[in-house]
Amino acid sequence: MNNRRDFLRSSAVLGGVLLFSPANSGARSLERSNLNNNEEKKTRVLGKGSQALKVSTLGLGCMGMSYHRSFVPDKKAMIALLRKAPDLGVTYFDTAEAYGPLINEELVGEAVAPFRKDIIIATKFGFKNGKPAEGLDSRPEQIRAVVEHSLRSLKTDYIDLLYQHRVDPKIPVEDVAGTVKDLIREGKVKHFGMSEAGVDNIRKAQAVQPLTALQSEYSLMTREPEKDVIKLCEELGIGFVPYSPLSRGMISGYLNERSKYNPNNDNRPSLPRYHAKNVIANWPLIDVLKEFGDQRGLTVAQVALAWLLAQKPFIVPIPGTTKLAHLQENMGAAGYEFASGELEALTGKLDQIKIVGERYVGQSAEQTKK
Repeated sequence: MNNRRDFLRSSAVLGGVLLFSPANSGARSLERSNLNNNEEKKTRVLGKGSQALKVSTLGLGCMGMSYHRSFVPDKKAMIALLRKAPDLGVTYFDTAEAYGPLINEELVGEAVAPFRKDIIIATKFGFKNGKPAEGLDSRPEQIRAVVEHSLRSLKTDYIDLLYQHRVDPKIPVEDVAGTVKDLIREGKVKHFGMSEAGVDNIRKAQAVQPLTALQSEYSLMTREPEKDVIKLCEELGIGFVPYSPLSRGMISGYLNERSKYNPNNDNRPSLPRYHAKNVIANWPLIDVLKEFGDQRGLTVAQVALAWLLAQKPFIVPIPGTTKLAHLQENMGAAGYEFASGELEALTGKLDQIKIVGERYVGQSAEQTKK
């Protein structure tokens, strides 16, 4: 039985009270595992110079609160979760026009309105009518239309970080960057980012409007960004934001080969890595993380997030969740410090595991071509 379920069961037994903060006995095992809650461990900086943006060490991916995760949670519960997040140290909230589509921005906007000025909101443009299935659209006039709609939905007069969701091969990336540069000049946008872009497009965009962050899928099941993109981010001073850092819940032990998904509101049934035979083939990864965590008072998810954070100081993962227990669990990973030799030993074991199954197929794969 995996240790994430043990964690959740313990929380339930204690009356639903979340017991993962340093002020309670549940944190003692983490303290024994070098958990450090100093202020400097709570924040990181994306970008550099005038493009620098200070955010929480872990952000919160909000997509699943209204889209693509088999069920749509109760709106009141999600607003409560979003409003609790700052108390747990979250200042960076990630959404997009495509999530819903459109309705996720409305949810986030309503929830964070009471503390809007104290947090960072990231959203994205890049699809026709906000729908990935309809194809890409990063025409300058479309970018402006999306930003106006996002501002209304988010109940704000500025967007902290605006990403191009996917590179549109029909529109020169210089035109995209130039449009965002104009929006920054107008005060409607503060910072520019791209998602799933390759090194050539990043360099082209950077020459027009310096980027604050690049957001791409990066996890222990998806390590392709290590080949070139993360190195380029380090060279140019661009922050790197991994989405799906727990591989849509798979790197947690919470899912398994028997997990069921609603294909009408979940992309996982179409992704080869979530097919039962591939889940079984990839399970040795979970075993390695569990073995490491069991000896240090960490869950599988916490080990996976701590590993990502240890790769570079400019990496800020944005795990998504609809559950307060999971959010608190995830944030517990932010202060873990690997002891001398631990990270190298763990990475050595992980490097020996070959991940089976493509991460995307069909249209989604086409839209993530660099």
